[in-house]
Amino acid sequence: MPRFQRRKRDFTEPRASTRRGSRSLLTDSLLAGGLLAGAAGLIGVAPLATAGTPAGTAMEAIAMAAPADETDGGGSDHSWHDGRDEVKFVPCESGELVGAIAEANANGGGNLRLAPKCTYTLTGYGENQAEGDRTGLPEIWQPIVIEGSGATITRDANAPEFRFFTVRAGGDLHLSDVTLTNGRAGSGGGIRIDHDGTAVVEHATITGNAAVAPDGSGGGIFNDGHLTLTESKLSDNHATGPSGKGGGMLNGGVLAVKWTEFTKNSANEFGGGFANFQGAADLSESTFAHNRAGDGGGIASVAARTKVWTIKVTDNTANTGGGVANKDATITLRDATIDHNTSTVAGGGVSTIQGLLTLDDSTVAANTTGGDGAGIFSERSNLLVRTSESSRNKAVGLHSKGGGLSATGGDVRLFRSKVIENDATEQAGGVFTPDGVVKVDDETVIAGNHPCGGLREEGDDCVA
Repeated sequence: MPRFQRRKRDFTEPRASTRRGSRSLLTDSLLAGGLLAGAAGLIGVAPLATAGTPAGTAMEAIAMAAPADETDGGGSDHSWHDGRDEVKFVPCESGELVGAIAEANANGGGNLRLAPKCTYTLTGYGENQAEGDRTGLPEIWQPIVIEGSGATITRDANAPEFRFFTVRAGGDLHLSDVTLTNGRAGSGGGIRIDHDGTAVVEHATITGNAAVAPDGSGGGIFNDGHLTLTESKLSDNHATGPSGKGGGMLNGGVLAVKWTEFTKNSANEFGGGFANFQGAADLSESTFAHNRAGDGGGIASVAARTKVWTIKVTDNTANTGGGVANKDATITLRDATIDHNTSTVAGGGVSTIQGLLTLDDSTVAANTTGGDGAGIFSERSNLLVRTSESSRNKAVGLHSKGGGLSATGGDVRLFRSKVIENDATEQAGGVFTPDGVVKVDDETVIAGNHPCGGLREEGDDCVA
């Protein structure tokens, strides 16, 4: 479970910018050109119609939201302007929230505090917005802090589809203590951060949102910029298209996640809880549970660089990689517990296909597959397992092999690890390696697996 002990920032204090260098753009169609080639190389805003706000008032407020004209040749200046430390209270009315964000954009930034426990219900979006990219609140173009005070922002059940926040290039959003629910957009059902946009989201609940385009990504959050996500919950978000990716969240930018729960999210292609696609992501001290996807029920790393430590991945479901799927990518798992996940095709706990995966100080236990590799499935990959355990996993298909580990092609090495008490329908219950790609040191224990328990000679397609 995530820990919620870190002191909240005083929102009257100015915050240092978290923006970093630029990257190549990742669009909704998720263009090619990822960070890795895989193991083959291993080596101006229009008016809104919102509840409680006359159309004219909304038009005047939102007209102020576009970024200032930059004609000095010096680029945009996103530093705080005079008055930045003043906190503006936003009454419990959606039109007031629209106007407050528009005013903050026009003033070069601002600090907003929402009405405690208020529900702001949005019924419309700005004009001249492209279908699938509509936003219910003014786009973020400047540094804006929104302290939610336990408020909820929701889309009315009868409203057209839109998300809540879009952070454009140069924008900087700090959002906390708020719930976002019932957003719907092509990608990024709740929040979208564009290339060169920056966001910090903390103590937030992102729930019941959807990315609905055929290849829509990020049911809760779509990040192509720079995002820090802490002490939050992403639940019941979905990427509903046939090629939908990242049910809870898709990252194509630079991301840090800590103390966050991803639960009951889904995606049809990969990354039920979380997908890192052509991005760089650090995930720590977080939980991924009861998510489902085509590949990577809990976590999917595809053409990406992913670092994961001190996490729990449990009770997720997928075709391949019930808990974690790595493909054409590199992922490091340290101090991870990956248990009680299920796959129908391969890799009940973890799968890596044409990738690089390092598993350190981790436990892969009690996972199930209908194919090979109930604990770990490796195909044409470099897999390094150190001081870790694969135990009590079950490969239950008619011809399933490798209850603890199945490895074909690539290079697989086990150091000071345990493969114990796993089961498969056919040999081997412990480690199935038909082409002998697995190398095991003298301190690794492979025992108690069925069938083929105990140490076996080379050539038996069975290390255990």
